[in-house]
Amino acid sequence: MSETEKNDEPGALARLMIDLGPLVVFFGANAFKGIFVATASFMVAIVAAMLASLLKYRRVSPMLWFSAVMVIVLGGLTLWFHKDWFIKIKPTIYYTMIAAILGFGLATGRNLLKAALGTAYPGLSERGWQLLTRNWILFFIAMAIANEVVWRTAGSIWPPERATSFWIGYKLWGALPATFLFALANIPMLVRHGMKLDKGDETPVPPSQ
Repeated sequence: MSETEKNDEPGALARLMIDLGPLVVFFGANAFKGIFVATASFMVAIVAAMLASLLKYRRVSPMLWFSAVMVIVLGGLTLWFHKDWFIKIKPTIYYTMIAAILGFGLATGRNLLKAALGTAYPGLSERGWQLLTRNWILFFIAMAIANEVVWRTAGSIWPPERATSFWIGYKLWGALPATFLFALANIPMLVRHGMKLDKGDETPVPPSQ
């Protein structure tokens, strides 16, 4: 990879800002205006994130494309039918489909996580990529189950508004921290399998939903 190409690759912090920025907008809008305004804001923010990535890096990551399609489709259904459960099942569908795609890649000898994030883990061996992919598959499956349990259980216990607030609180204080902690927990394994840690490097994290 040439020096110019390297400079065109977004760093870990830039990737996080692009991928997680729309979630920050969603949480902020919900705090002041509620789930439906937050959903509309989420849709606008994720389109803005895609445009920012395209303008600055001349590319949009596959995961951001996939997430944007889901946000626009399920967010649109949320606003059209005025039913917040459409947006609540988005993380479940996202996690399940990403796990399935990554699992299919491993089963057919194509490491799709490496294809998406290869430049983010310099020096990582093929075995390391296999283990990392397996770990993220298991994590995404667990997160899909957790999302279903949280929003369905909360909806059966509390009235709609309180149940929605609880689910959003889970995403902010449960799902996001869990994603970062899981990424950090993989570092020792990655280093054992060849990943080079340069001073100031940050651990890439697939976007949470």
